[in-house]
Amino acid sequence: MAWYAAYASNMDPEQMAQRAPHSPLRGTGWLQGWRLTFGGSDIGWDGALATVVEDAGEHVFVALYDVTPQDEESLDRWEGTDLGVYAKIRVRVETLDGDVLCWMYALDAYEGGLPSARYVGILADAAERAGAPDDYVKELRTRRCKSLGE
Repeated sequence: MAWYAAYASNMDPEQMAQRAPHSPLRGTGWLQGWRLTFGGSDIGWDGALATVVEDAGEHVFVALYDVTPQDEESLDRWEGTDLGVYAKIRVRVETLDGDVLCWMYALDAYEGGLPSARYVGILADAAERAGAPDDYVKELRTRRCKSLGE
């Protein structure tokens, strides 16, 4: 089993139970020195897609799952790794029990573009369901989104 750090819609335990049914939620943590951003607006069907980029003063809330090899293959298909949409990276996540080495998906596209309000709402709901602090969820809910026609 390998630790997976989810920062977008996969933070939602119910969604992950469908996408990776053999891989339980093991906790949460913070990806220190990274920030949540969006990119690939030319490949997203509804605006820019979530990703993380290194940024020394920032942090990203993540949900940690213990993923089986079978479920990892399923997640790879969901995230489009075979299509070059997302790539896997290794990161260190801070938890209350110490640092954990995890893998996660990072968008293989340039940063920039705005996500749809619907997509940001999905991310905020997922963060809330995973137990993110209220201020983190509020920051997600108040992010700038693309308006109609943008």
